[in-house]
Amino acid sequence: MTASFRLTLGLLSALALTACGDPAARYLLEPPTAQERMRLPVSTIELREVTLPVYASGSEIMLQGEDGALRPSDNAVWADDQVRAVTLSLARDIEAVSTATAAAEPWPLIDSPQVRVEVRIDRMVAQTDGVFRMSGQFAIASPGGAVRETLNRFDIAQPMAAGTPTAIADATSAAITTLARQIANRLSR
Repeated sequence: MTASFRLTLGLLSALALTACGDPAARYLLEPPTAQERMRLPVSTIELREVTLPVYASGSEIMLQGEDGALRPSDNAVWADDQVRAVTLSLARDIEAVSTATAAAEPWPLIDSPQVRVEVRIDRMVAQTDGVFRMSGQFAIASPGGAVRETLNRFDIAQPMAAGTPTAIADATSAAITTLARQIANRLSR
């Protein structure tokens, strides 16, 4: 077997493996743009793992049709496990919009966080009317009494530019940033 034949065979094998790969585009949750930070009475926040509805926790990017049915977008999936991505994005966004340091559980430092936030999302859907809706409840717990403990409902309606996977990913990121602002605002009282 000649060297050129082996090289050609190797290239053809690589092309064949690439052709068998997943053709779906993968979408990330993007960080927020720079913005003014809210001053909080706490310096450390632990975010518990966010709970999502089953339909929103899968890898498919879903769009609700006019008939109310949820269907996956063609050839488009989330780039990361959606529960992990939403949890890490929300922790990052809370830190971006406030003066506190935020991290997803488990808390990585020796000293305990001053506040723990738990978020339960019960609706997270891109609608064909051009709106991304995210609703649920967040709880603020403060074992040391740094802030008043509260339960808070949220209902976010984020406009979408279109029903494309890119627009859905952008609207999801924007809705998470809006939720981060609502949590920071509640902590600032």
